[in-house]
Amino acid sequence: MPQQKADYTDDTEIDETLDQPADDATVEETVSNLEDRGFDVIVVDDADEALDAVEAQIPAGASVMNGHSTTLEEIGFEEFLSEGEHEWESLPDEIWSIDDDAERQTARRESQTADYFLGGINAIAETGELVAADLSGSRIGAYPFAAGNVVIVTGTNKIVPTLSDAFDRLESVAYPLENERAQDAYGVESAIAKQLVYRRETEEGRTTVVLVRDRLGY
Repeated sequence: MPQQKADYTDDTEIDETLDQPADDATVEETVSNLEDRGFDVIVVDDADEALDAVEAQIPAGASVMNGHSTTLEEIGFEEFLSEGEHEWESLPDEIWSIDDDAERQTARRESQTADYFLGGINAIAETGELVAADLSGSRIGAYPFAAGNVVIVTGTNKIVPTLSDAFDRLESVAYPLENERAQDAYGVESAIAKQLVYRRETEEGRTTVVLVRDRLGY
């Protein structure tokens, strides 16, 4: 059963001021600054359009991996990757079919070099920087270099004015919710152990941000 943001928001104290969908002017400014920093940006209105946009990015025959992302669950991507009609190589299905723990961990590391790696982000500064963190690094490890292409899907609720605000959102919105999810899913607490500040994409066309005009993810 996919875990949804709504499963945790009622029982988790977060800073609601840092989790509201951005207005049109803010979205426009953010898109401009992201593009100036080398990111391709696609703006869509809802989850269905986001899934269509993601599908359109990935060619037949590509190897596809994703890090855990509540946003990807909310738009239906994880289910589509596993069960949908596509011509991709689904690396998560291959990985979780491995019984041996050591072999599975090796496969997870190798999957960071997938042709297309998909995931979310925890905050976007209106000035164009992306901020994310993990306990293990299995989601953000592919973003800087390893994957051939990166597709990041995020709601406009993650847009905040500055990079400093992005760090605040990570601490006061993303972490409390992810900590609740981790305890529910894995029986352990999460932590902001490995953090990424994605200030610029230097390889043209490599990283695409699908920005959804909705309140999605952590």
